[in-house]
Amino acid sequence: MEEAVVHVDVDLKVLYFGTPVVLISTVNEDGSANVAPMSSAWWLGQACMLGLGNSSQTMRNLVRERECVLNLVPPELAGAVDLLAPLTGASPVPERKAAKGYRFEADKFGAAGLTPQASESVAAPRVLECPIQLECLVEKVHPFGRNASGVEVRVVRAHVEERLVIPGTAYVDPVGWDPLIMKFCEFFGGAVNVGPSALASAWEMPHGVMPSAAAASG
Repeated sequence: MEEAVVHVDVDLKVLYFGTPVVLISTVNEDGSANVAPMSSAWWLGQACMLGLGNSSQTMRNLVRERECVLNLVPPELAGAVDLLAPLTGASPVPERKAAKGYRFEADKFGAAGLTPQASESVAAPRVLECPIQLECLVEKVHPFGRNASGVEVRVVRAHVEERLVIPGTAYVDPVGWDPLIMKFCEFFGGAVNVGPSALASAWEMPHGVMPSAAAASG
């Protein structure tokens, strides 16, 4: 006899059910490069909607410069993303971020061991280590919630590692491309947890193996 499925009411603290991690690179007021991780992004056609906090340096740069590069991250860069997670290019550090342990860092590329690569149609640099890089222009900024905005961007140039392009087409190989996924503030690649996340700690997410998973593993 099949066991009955039971749903319980939960006041969920986080709604990150699973989205690709993006390193978004922008240009600061002084012309230096900024790079920040984010996982609130979705695509439709040649456009993308980004969800960002209003107090972030990235948001300030997007509103002022009206451009960015979306660098899609492979699982191998989870460590670099985690190094960037507690850093901000905003000085002074916004109060809400300071409470979560963020600190100011002027050279975020260097702090994460990433390499800036010149773009072709925007001033913001690409991240050399990312196999998919999307140069974008900001179309609109939409208020979202109390402290965030949805930023609508249009992709104007796409760079993809040759090994990920299906030969003779303009399509990415869905088998060859394995994105780093942020699922409930934890990093996943190929459906496997690839490492701990500083963001999960900041959000006080519980860690450990679920009882059902432990039972399945024997």
